[in-house]
Amino acid sequence: MAGKDSILASPTIVIIILCTLSFFVEMVPGIGYFYINAFQFDPSSLVTKPWTLITYMFLHTGPLHLLFNMLVLYFFGTALETRVGNRQLLAIFFTAGILSAIGYTFLSRPIFSISPGPMVGASGAIYGVFAALTMLEPDIRVYVYFIPMKLKHALVLFALFDFLMVGSSDMIAHTAHLSGLFVGLYMGLRIKKIQENSAKSRYLGRW
Repeated sequence: MAGKDSILASPTIVIIILCTLSFFVEMVPGIGYFYINAFQFDPSSLVTKPWTLITYMFLHTGPLHLLFNMLVLYFFGTALETRVGNRQLLAIFFTAGILSAIGYTFLSRPIFSISPGPMVGASGAIYGVFAALTMLEPDIRVYVYFIPMKLKHALVLFALFDFLMVGSSDMIAHTAHLSGLFVGLYMGLRIKKIQENSAKSRYLGRW
């Protein structure tokens, strides 16, 4: 029981479990189609289906989409948890996810001349977690396609890729990724300043 409780105490693990269970529901014949339609995010249904600003994060287009997102979330999410706590991790994940969908809705057409269609996946929220962690620990070593680099360089690489691919027809919501990234950078910077001010206060208090 203790091991189980410790696993469920991690919001990152809980999100991964929910995304995995949701994917299995998507695969159920006769149910999956209606399930996806009810919970995917569609900019044209923003007003009539506001809950999809959250639920779309728990849907994925296929096993590889799910696997890649959950692996990235596991490594970055658990690392961020240890630095900011569970509540802050959840705040970053869901704020980035919601604002990713809003950015995708309102930035795609006027800035990049893209007509935004339905969207699923936790990528925008994960970009927020990725960016927030980068603000706090920019020099962590990670591997991108087996190439070692600092986390800050990996973030720049992924941001540049998404920016260059915005106008492509690869069916990836690059504007959502970029929106989540900027949300994560902002929230990470705010948390970093709060932590630094708190550390200074404790140091001065000793004198």
